[in-house]
Amino acid sequence: MALLMRIATWNINGLRARLDYMALWLEARQPDVVGLQELKTPTDQFPHDFFAELGYQALVHGQKSWNGVAILSKLPIELKQTGLPGEDDWGSRLITADIDGKLEFTTVYCPNGKTVAHDDFGNKLRWYESLLSHWSQSDLDTRVLCGDFNIVPQALDSWRGDEADGGIFHTDEERKRLQAVMDSGLIDLYRHHSPNEQAFSWWDYRGGAFHRKQGLRIDFVLGTQPVVDITETVTIDRDFRKKHDGLTASDHAPVFADLAI
Repeated sequence: MALLMRIATWNINGLRARLDYMALWLEARQPDVVGLQELKTPTDQFPHDFFAELGYQALVHGQKSWNGVAILSKLPIELKQTGLPGEDDWGSRLITADIDGKLEFTTVYCPNGKTVAHDDFGNKLRWYESLLSHWSQSDLDTRVLCGDFNIVPQALDSWRGDEADGGIFHTDEERKRLQAVMDSGLIDLYRHHSPNEQAFSWWDYRGGAFHRKQGLRIDFVLGTQPVVDITETVTIDRDFRKKHDGLTASDHAPVFADLAI
């Protein structure tokens, strides 16, 4: 019987504000590997001891006040890449590790873009082109690319449906860039297992969006075909977008997949 490896992605929206909440989730879900985004914490201030007590080694590419990514792992882990080549001006948004010689695991925090009229929008599109160029340089078989992509792939993934088309996260230009990355040999694990289900991974803190089911699906676990072949379940962990023990959640829910490694 194959052993399960649980891999996850989670934009935690500020590491310092979320440590105790993360401990609850790690205990409840017991993931083996987690890609974290939006740490808002410098690399040298990352609380390694806190996670070590929970059984996790951490690799970190942090940044003061903004951005920042990390990988937590219970399994042997080796750093392979920090930062997206050519995109240093956009901050700490990519980290890659080898997981126990079985899986190349990359997590990303893709630029937001602000609005379609903002200069950041064009920069977001170029960042995606750099991501495609970087990702396409490897020919490894078993690879995962996960994180906060800040793009809604299709109308089903937005609470407003196709009424949102043309707005930020919902433009053809953004979707074409994301699709180009997917066309390099990646499959959306959640959508593969749930082709017609509407589910969201992000809800605005304002206006009661979570309780009104006004969300977006922008957090993905993407995998190559060998990863798809061993994926048993994929879960958007909506329960951990709620308060627990009086602790406030991130505005993103974790997403995790169970692999039969």
